[in-house]
Parts: sequence; structure tokens; C-alpha cells
Amino acid sequence: MNRTAILNVVGLTPSLIGEHTPSIRAFMERSRSALIEPVVPAVTCTAQATYVTGRMPRDHGVVANGWYDREYAEHRFWKQPEQLVQGEKLWDMLRKGDREFTCAKVFWWYNMHSTADYTVTPRPLYLSDGSKVFDIHTYPMILRDRMKRDLGEFPFMNFWGPASGIESSKWIAASAKWIEEKHWPTLSLVYLPHLDYNLQRVGTNLDLIAEDLRQIDEVVGDLIDFYESRQIKVVILSEYGITDVDRPVHLNRIFRDYGWVSIKEELGLETIDLGGSRAFAIADHQIAHIYVKDPTIMDQVRAVLEQTPGVQQILGKVEKHYAKLDHARSGEFVAIADQRSWFTYYYWQDDAKAPDFARCVDIHRKCGYDPVELFLDPTIKFPKLKLGLTLAKKKLGFRYLMDVIPLDATLVKGSHGRLPEDQKDWPVLMGDIPSLPAHSAVRADQVCGHLFKVCTRA
Repeated sequence: MNRTAILNVVGLTPSLIGEHTPSIRAFMERSRSALIEPVVPAVTCTAQATYVTGRMPRDHGVVANGWYDREYAEHRFWKQPEQLVQGEKLWDMLRKGDREFTCAKVFWWYNMHSTADYTVTPRPLYLSDGSKVFDIHTYPMILRDRMKRDLGEFPFMNFWGPASGIESSKWIAASAKWIEEKHWPTLSLVYLPHLDYNLQRVGTNLDLIAEDLRQIDEVVGDLIDFYESRQIKVVILSEYGITDVDRPVHLNRIFRDYGWVSIKEELGLETIDLGGSRAFAIADHQIAHIYVKDPTIMDQVRAVLEQTPGVQQILGKVEKHYAKLDHARSGEFVAIADQRSWFTYYYWQDDAKAPDFARCVDIHRKCGYDPVELFLDPTIKFPKLKLGLTLAKKKLGFRYLMDVIPLDATLVKGSHGRLPEDQKDWPVLMGDIPSLPAHSAVRADQVCGHLFKVCTRA
């Protein structure tokens, strides 16, 4: 076996590699590199599941970052158990050829209860009084306290939300080095999310993201030097490319106008009753799974989608088959946005009736992905004061609501999920990979085979 480290630099594309990323550019110039034709949906969980299994969504079951659970009549978003990914994983394949093989999953998704030997992932503690304490989950569990003792607390506020930034990727990189120094895993999978943040906030304007590129390049360059000094092969890949958008599409509001969405009033605010709805959307960036529980409106739902500005393609039963998205977790339809559009989860018509969690960073209760969580509400006059007072309440043990997220979806300037027209916006794969066809493209489901060969010297 070759000892190998796979660095997942989220959002990295050929269009971003250049003067602001000297370390990554130098690595690419001395490596074999190829584009990855992204899986659709080109989102974190689906891409990672495809990379580590070599299977498409119809086989591994990860049809998006979240979906509607028909048995529970609830949406399931950003869940962590590895058992949700169906099929043999890369590290299990490799272990068959070497009983001493070990694997470390460092913040790659579906990290909990994994068959990997060492894992670390973000995992808040949800207390009975409704408060949330930031923390991590590890395997073996004893790593948690040792890691926090040596590295300090994981900067969760910088991992997602308005304060997200380079500090979280730096901590992740430090934890990967910590695991390597303590445990010498044969394979390390390291997730570096930093580019995901401002690319969604401001889009792909290089003048606006130059500092972000320099920051992640410094982290990646340090990891390359660290691993190679220990004779560890380094592979860099990414999951998707983010492109510019300027039009949010509110499918659930449209469905509500047709009387298909069931709304429950809770203390003057509105929540969506998915189990009681005839048709609804589970939105995820530029794709949305449309679940139609009333078969008599199937044709009407499709016709409404076809007439909706921002919807470019609709996958029904036949189209899902050819897209390899025909899994039981998928919606009856899958809507794909056009180049400038993305889908919100919003279902309320009046912001005054939006549920309390809409104005919070709350990735589990929202029936879709919400990139607006990356922004502070611009209508708050003194946001730092509000944040400070809220955090003071938290430290003093009082109940609090961190309701600082705006409800203006037009703030979002970058998104992903569809297949970009320009290949410069496709994800990348690079490293000492002899099997890789240089300066060409490989399918997302072929990435696993190339990674396997790197690790096995094949």
C-alpha cells in the first residue's frame, strides 16, 4: 500500500487556480490532473458518496444532502451515519488487501459510526433546555478529549454561518496532522471547506475572493509539505464548482398557491406539514426533489414546473433512470435550475409568519439547504452588539435565540448542483495518479477506481 492523503478542497475549479493559489498551481504542474464530470446533483453528500463507492446515486442512495423520509413523513437533512451510504466504501476495499491498513476520515461527511479506523466530525450537543453546545464527535471516542486538549475547541462558529471562514479549515488541517502524527493511518481523507463560503456569498469574482484563495492555498500548501515530508502521496480533488446566480426560485410558495402544501400555524408562525402536503419541494442548491403524494395531480405538478422561470429541466421516471437518480429516496420529479437560478426551501408568504428557525442557523429543521445562513441580517442596526448580548445569555445559562439570519434570498450570489456548461467550472482531480488520463475528464463514479490504484500502487 501507498500511504495516501486525499485533500478535498471544496469548490476548487480550474478557473480558480492561478496567481492566488501558487501552492496548488505548483502541485498541479508537477502532477497528473483531470477534470471531474460532476455527479448530479453536484452537492457535498452525493459527490462524496460517489467518490468513495464508485457508484451513482441510484445505487448508493445519497440523492442529495437531504431528502424526504416517506416512512417518518419528515425531511432528513445533513444526517451523519455512514450507514446511509449504500455499498462498499474505498477504505473497506483497500482493507481486503492489507490487514494492517487503517483509514482516517477527517470531516468528510457520513462520518459517524463509520468502518474507518479514526474519524472526527462536527457534532453539537443538543441540551434538554433547547440550547446547543458546539462540539465534535470522534472515533475512537477518546480522541475527542485528547484532540481538544491539544488543539483547542473546534471553531464551530467559523465552520458554518455568518462567521464562517478560514479558521475552521485551519483546525481541520491541524487535526489531520495530529491524527497522522499519533496514528499513522494508511489513508487520510481531509475535508477543507473554506472556498464554499464566499463563493456562495459573492460569486466567482476573483477580485472579491482573492484573499479566500490565498488563505486556502496556504493551508493546502502546508498539508502538501507535511504529508510529502513523511513520504505520503497527496491527491487533491473537489466535489463541484460554484457558479454565479442572481435568481432564487421559491417552489414551495408556488405549490402553496395551488393548495398543495399543508401549513400548520404554531403560535402565530407557520411550519410546513410535509406529511399532509400533496406536493412539495426539498430544495438543495440548484436541484430540488419534488415529492408528489397525490398521483392525481402528477401531470399538473409537472406542467407547473415547466412554466416556472428558473427551472431548466425536469426529471421524471424515465429521465431519472437515465440520470441514474432513480432511487427510492428521490422525489417523483427532480427539478434542475438554469444557470442563473437556485431553489429555496421558503414556503411562507409573509416574513412575519416565517418560523423562528428561519432566522437562525438551523440546518436540520429547514426542509432544504439555506445558503442565506451565511449572512447577517443587514436590517439589524448593531449586529455585533446583538451577537454579544446573545452569547452572554448563552454563557450565563439563559435561553436564547440566535435570530440574526436574513430572509432575503437575493443576497446569495453563487450556487451549484447542476452540470456547469463551462468545463472550467468543473471539479478537479490531481496527484501522482498513473491511471489518470491527463488533461481530460473522468466521470465522478470513476474517481474511486483511480484513488484505489493510487493507494495500491496498481
